[in-house]
Amino acid sequence: MHSEKIKIRNTETRQEMEVVVLSKRPSSIEVVIGSGVHSVKCELTPTRNGLAYAGTVMGREIVYERSREQVQADIDRLNPGEYRR
Repeated sequence: MHSEKIKIRNTETRQEMEVVVLSKRPSSIEVVIGSGVHSVKCELTPTRNGLAYAGTVMGREIVYERSREQVQADIDRLNPGEYRR
């Protein structure tokens, strides 16, 4: 089984990190930060302008810098036969 990974950015430190994607929909992306017993789940939702996804984990804001349209295109590319909402 292949786990999809994406790069997110901490808005405070501008540090980039790679995280594992649990689920990806245009309305939200659920990711896991860390591994093992120290892992934390986070839900990223689209920003108001739709140009990125944002969420908070342990009081820190993280951002995935891709638009809703880009995420929908990624979903369509990875799952070509899946129903689109």
